[in-house]
Amino acid sequence: MVDDVGFGLLLDRQQCLALLRTASLGRVIYTHRAMPAVRPVRFTVVDDAVVFAVPPGSPMYAGARDAVVAFEADEFAADLGAGWYVSLLGRATESGAVDLGERTCPCPAPARTSHRFLRIPAETISGHRVACHAE
Repeated sequence: MVDDVGFGLLLDRQQCLALLRTASLGRVIYTHRAMPAVRPVRFTVVDDAVVFAVPPGSPMYAGARDAVVAFEADEFAADLGAGWYVSLLGRATESGAVDLGERTCPCPAPARTSHRFLRIPAETISGHRVACHAE
């Protein structure tokens, strides 16, 4: 099904979650000082929720924990002609430690054992698969 603005094929819940499981970088949209804020995060999908690490003293932790937030991830071809995007809304809550496996940063920075994990359940989720207009 094409969405109401003609921007690609509308995906169902299971297709959205499957695509999120193939990504490792997304964006959390939350409120900071009464203004919208967006931060990139490395994440994983556990059941029907997005889980990511965040420093406990950070503005994102303060603004997202126990609040309704948005999350978005996508993947597009270099020419932006084809790809997908998924957005979800949910109340972010603190979660137990999660093994992010290969999704953690491979850089030689020291391990951050003080990070907390936030979990955003997919209370509302939508996504689109976009194809090149020439196809």
